[in-house]
Formats: sequence, structure tokens, C-alpha cells
Amino acid sequence: MEIAVCLKRVPDTAEADVKVDATGKDIVRDKLASTINEADNYALEEALLAKEKHSANVTLVSVGSQPSEEVLRMGMAKGATAAARIDDAGLGGSDSIALAGVLAAWFKGKSFDLIVCGAIASDDGNSQVGPALAELLGLPHAAYVTKLDIQAGKVVVKRELEGGFLDVKELALPCVVTIQTGGNTPRYASIMGIKRAGAKAIEQAASVKPDSRTQLVRVYVPQVVSAAQMFEGTTDEKATKLATLLKEKGAV
Repeated sequence: MEIAVCLKRVPDTAEADVKVDATGKDIVRDKLASTINEADNYALEEALLAKEKHSANVTLVSVGSQPSEEVLRMGMAKGATAAARIDDAGLGGSDSIALAGVLAAWFKGKSFDLIVCGAIASDDGNSQVGPALAELLGLPHAAYVTKLDIQAGKVVVKRELEGGFLDVKELALPCVVTIQTGGNTPRYASIMGIKRAGAKAIEQAASVKPDSRTQLVRVYVPQVVSAAQMFEGTTDEKATKLATLLKEKGAV
């Protein structure tokens, strides 16, 4: 069985003071560490669990410059079989649909039973690449999957819905799934795994010309234009004050 996992290298902003750069279209990245996109980490773990259960090969693929190989090697250190990097030269400003097209061009002509992506990118908040990739490849797909079970010729997935509900579906293989965070516990790479991954070759591929339909106009920190108003007093007094304020604002 052949499984592919799409990985994205993103800046780690969890503990950082994020600032917009001089162009107004990106953040200052000089002092930010980079890591595997969080949801992609869970997608990788699902693929590795499937590898162990079904003796599958797991191939990692990422679109990016040479530093993106860091996340590919980390994925191989955890147990992935092989990796490929699609060079991002000329892809600056490309939107999610264009990036899905770049990935689709790489996948065409290759034979994978399952393509796994993270459900959402932590840097731009988009959830479009996985579903768009499935559409471009003409494959069935399921998004926001928390658990998958590969069976003969199909995969049974559990999807997270609004309100805490779960949706169970069957997809014929080959297919594309995007994995939500929290469905498993991503493993750590061992020291020996890291050493072995450092010696492995990574396939190098050129990208196709992107076809972006949207354009990033501006990145900015939202301005605080109002603050919460706290009411003091008894429950009845607070209710009266709230009703008065709502009437003054024209809300009721």
C-alpha cells in the first residue's frame, strides 16, 4: 500500500511576538523558529499508524524552498519511507488553489492509495488545499477526519462536525483525507531516527506555473475599537442596566 502525506513548514508563533513586516503582506520571520504545521503532524501520525498496520510505504511531499527539507527529514525520522520537495521558486503569492495545482501536477502519473493532508494550515488558517487537490485529481475526499480505518479497497473515516457530532463515512481507495488535530498522539522522533533521516535522499521536483485566483492585499493586527463594559450590582440591577444599554444602542 502506498500512502502520501503533504507537509507544510510554518513559523512557530505560539510564544512569539508576531509583527507585520514592511510590505504589509507578511510577518517578520527573522527570529521565528519553523516547524511542521500542527494538523500535518496528526496527518503524519495517522499515516504512520497505517504503515505499521498494513506494511505500507509512506511518502512525504512538501512545497517550499530548501529549508522545507527540515520538516521532511523530521517526518522520515519518525518513520516515513521517502520524501520529495517541490521547489517553490516563482510561487510567491500563490493562493491555496494554485498550491493544490502544484501538488496535483506532482501526483499525476504516480500511484498512491491514500493521500493525507492536515485539515487546516496554522499560518494562514486555510483549509482548502486538501479538498482542492482531491478535486483536481478526480478523487473522493473527506475533510476534518479524526480517525481512519483502512480496509479492503476502502477507508472508513470519522469526521468531526459542529456541535460535537461525528460523521462516519466510507471512501473508495484511492482517495484524499484531511486530518483534524486531537484524533491521535503524534510521536517523537528518536535520536537514531534523526541520524538515519539525515542520510536519506530527498527527491527534488520543479513546480508548475501557478494559477492563483485570489491575491493577498494586506496583513494587519486588528485595532481595538471598543472594550467590554462590566455591570456591577445585583442581578436585577445588572439586568436593568443591560436592557437600558441595548435600547440606547438600538439593539432592541
